[in-house]
Amino acid sequence: MRVLVADKLSDAGVHELEEHFDVNVRTGLSKPDLIAEIGQYDAVVIRSATNIDADVIAAADRLQVIARAGIGLDNIDVAAATARGVIVCNAPQSNVISAAEHTVALMLSLARDIPQAHASLTSGNWDRSAFQGVELHGKTLGIVGLGRVGALVAQRCSGFGMHLVAYDPYISPERAAQMGVELVPSVPVLCGIADIVTVHLPKTADTAGIVGEDELKAMKPGALVVNTARGGIVDEEALHTALSEGWIAGAALDVYESEPTTESPLFDLDNVVVTPHLGASTSEAQDKAGRMVAEYVRLALSGDFVPSAVNVQVSSGIPETVKPFMGLTEKLGRVFTALQDGPAPELTVEYRGKLADEDTQILTLSAMRGLLSGICGEPVTFVNAPLLAEDRGLRVSTLSARATHDYVSLVRLSAGDVAVAGTLVGPSNRERLVEIWGFDIDMEPSDHMVFFRYSDRPGIVGLIGGRLGEAGINIGTMQVGRHAAGGEALIAMSVDSAIPEDVVEEIAETIGSPEARQIDLES
Repeated sequence: MRVLVADKLSDAGVHELEEHFDVNVRTGLSKPDLIAEIGQYDAVVIRSATNIDADVIAAADRLQVIARAGIGLDNIDVAAATARGVIVCNAPQSNVISAAEHTVALMLSLARDIPQAHASLTSGNWDRSAFQGVELHGKTLGIVGLGRVGALVAQRCSGFGMHLVAYDPYISPERAAQMGVELVPSVPVLCGIADIVTVHLPKTADTAGIVGEDELKAMKPGALVVNTARGGIVDEEALHTALSEGWIAGAALDVYESEPTTESPLFDLDNVVVTPHLGASTSEAQDKAGRMVAEYVRLALSGDFVPSAVNVQVSSGIPETVKPFMGLTEKLGRVFTALQDGPAPELTVEYRGKLADEDTQILTLSAMRGLLSGICGEPVTFVNAPLLAEDRGLRVSTLSARATHDYVSLVRLSAGDVAVAGTLVGPSNRERLVEIWGFDIDMEPSDHMVFFRYSDRPGIVGLIGGRLGEAGINIGTMQVGRHAAGGEALIAMSVDSAIPEDVVEEIAETIGSPEARQIDLES
């Protein structure tokens, strides 16, 4: 598989990609060149310089994953990628420490006039009285967004003896209190009480301009503003007015509404400290980001779940008790499709036993992925599985029940009279099929399996075994299930290689099987 690295990536990240894939590093591609090239690749890795918009995605016939070596996703059309079944992932934890430390560095630089003092001294002036700063100790820090970076900033500023307040509607007061932070109900309230306001939010329609003219007017004359999150979260025009007219004392910015930029009215002000988006610019952060996205690309192109995928309909963090069931559940979906005669209008996924108490969203997606992979002409991913199901009119529902009788946990897929169930056994989580077409069995799923329904009578096992032997097919395991002697029965077998279809049909005719299904999980 081929991977395009379209922006500067750490050597560590490139080397890890090269261990698994054919990697082409081509930075600085224009949009027309990118559109011309992208169709050759299964994955593209970018940072902030390259835009992957709907036009690029439309030209990417092979593309399975877009990986951003950083936190932001504003240069990726996530909706267009989702519609094409392309996984979009980032490296959300890679630069949080660097970003938090840069925030504190800007805060200290702003509070102590360090850049201005440096420029003055290197220009030949020894002017100590011109640069009287303020201490952070005892000041109130207002944090807008108490996520990963915001929490790290709070932790570090607590060491300065600052009083910490924050606005974040998604953090509970109890969790904030554990961090030593007092929650406030709104951004205007926060701005009114803080000596320094720092912003740590993603840029969305709701957060753009969240610190605007009204919020800046509510601040103290000596207050400071720091933004290392995304340009435009602090309204730059309003900020320029606030700084020029003395509403606030100063601002430090690492991000801008339009990037890259070397011109802004803010750059002409003496009470502003600016850096060119350096929040993630440490060797440690770049190495972590490169290694993270290399691993996530490997997972995505292997068909595994990507923890940082932003367009997968599953909550973040898969419980350790759930992860081992992902492969089994996908196999159950593929077996179900093979057993089903024609398209199923609905599917019920049941979780029994301990699984009933877990978040099983990813297992439902795994089941859908397996079920659809046998009937779709395009790759089925965790991203596009719900869309493909909707396109085919497939309704998926889930049930949970704590009782399983014989098993600690069980996954069961059913629609009408077709059902398949499986479980994991032993400390190594061995996969077992335990129900096919309503018959109890106990067999390990394999790459090649075949199932025959028939009327129970002597000699059937010998007939099937003999014919497979003549065809050169070796039987791995065989299970017989029946409801009663002489009634309907099932033979389930795993074999070492695919059985020719004419052999399956011949066996079915010989034993009078109304339903015979061969399943090839290897394809």
